[in-house]
Amino acid sequence: MTVYDVAPRLPDVARLRELCRALAVLEVVLAPDSRDRYHQYDPAWRPGEEVAIARNGAGDEYAIVFTAAGVYVRGFDHESPMSPHATDDGEPWPGVLDSVPEVFRAQLDEPAFGDGYGTPHVTVCLWREPQDDAWRHGVIDFPAGDFPAGGDQDGADWLFGLLTDGTAEAARDWARDYYEQPVDLDAVRHLYAGRPLTDEVVTALNPATTRAAIADEISRIGYPLAAPA
Repeated sequence: MTVYDVAPRLPDVARLRELCRALAVLEVVLAPDSRDRYHQYDPAWRPGEEVAIARNGAGDEYAIVFTAAGVYVRGFDHESPMSPHATDDGEPWPGVLDSVPEVFRAQLDEPAFGDGYGTPHVTVCLWREPQDDAWRHGVIDFPAGDFPAGGDQDGADWLFGLLTDGTAEAARDWARDYYEQPVDLDAVRHLYAGRPLTDEVVTALNPATTRAAIADEISRIGYPLAAPA
């Protein structure tokens, strides 16, 4: 699948923000001492901008920037034939960024979304302005080739899989595999419902930490904390 298939499956802006925040909180609880988690959320990334970032440490990543002008979504599959590093001219694949509205110019030019030398890290891009009733993307002539599952040229399917699935079960399965430990499904459901973080949920996910120990970081993410018992 490509961005064409992912766009209609992404949740609306409010739910997308909730999912991104929940994934970040889940990892804070599971790995409180880590500063290199897969999913992160920063509600004060830039003035007037919030960002959800996912990085797998192998060169693949996405960034979702929430602004007053809308939401900008960028993904990068470093093994994709659509990577600027795989093309002759070192430019983004035709159509991926060509139609992005001017209101997202700052995100297009963001140095953190490139290699530091002017080459953007992007193989998939979506956006949504306040007046839009669906996610938008460019018109793309995808590269030919034999790709898994009928075509995954841009990496959109697997990069955004947890967000298009949107279930606590998928998040539990991912976290269990990534951290190689049991992950309590009811606790993940609690986070996915946006309910305030409690001592019981923290203990169910990671008995080696406490809500008090991670409270400051949870608050910085913008996730609600339950009142102390």
